[in-house]
Amino acid sequence: MRISIVIPAYNEEQWLGSTLEAVRQASRALTRRAWEVECIVCDNHSTDATPRIAAAAGATVVFEPVRQIARARNCGARLATGNWILFLDADSHPCPALFEDMARQMSNPRVLAGGSTLRMDAPHWLGRFAITAWNLASRCGKWLAGAFIFVRTEAFRTVGGFNETLYAAEEIDLTCRLRALARARRQKIVILHRHPLLTSARKLYLYRPSELIHFWARAAWRHRQTVTSREACFVWYDGRR
Repeated sequence: MRISIVIPAYNEEQWLGSTLEAVRQASRALTRRAWEVECIVCDNHSTDATPRIAAAAGATVVFEPVRQIARARNCGARLATGNWILFLDADSHPCPALFEDMARQMSNPRVLAGGSTLRMDAPHWLGRFAITAWNLASRCGKWLAGAFIFVRTEAFRTVGGFNETLYAAEEIDLTCRLRALARARRQKIVILHRHPLLTSARKLYLYRPSELIHFWARAAWRHRQTVTSREACFVWYDGRR
């Protein structure tokens, strides 16, 4: 078995090093099974030391000039040689126990894809509400959080990868297409919850609560117009780090 870990990264010099170290530690749960692991970082046109940090950590670095999360993930996935691809955000820290749970699911032929519940690395009242609501929806509806998605490589390519017309919610779109494929193949999507993925709460401190609530409300009310607009999806694309 071979696992390809794909990490999209734009100006992540503050976070990427610790994420790659967490990946290295967590990957022992895979290498103990004699599985091979490759790590691919897609530099999404960074202007800082992101690609140098990735290369120094031993990752394969690929460049995507168009700043878009879906494009960066797809670019990294094109280099993947594994049976499975794990998409992981550059500011998220998986633990060995989470990778162990993931490996067990990957060994199950009935599993097509999976994700994980989340927990924040810092307390914030709005973050607690958002994460609690998301984790409930994720577990009940089998929605995949973009910070942590594992999927059979063949299945990912069969459904066409991430939708590059979207600047946000690309993981929701992917989930819908993977669900359809799983139904057709009589397979399933799983959400791991015993060891939630630790992810950064930085956006909750970079943006005012009113900005975030306004974005979420607009995305709910005018979903298609919002997620297909780079300007509307400012939380990911205005450069704040």
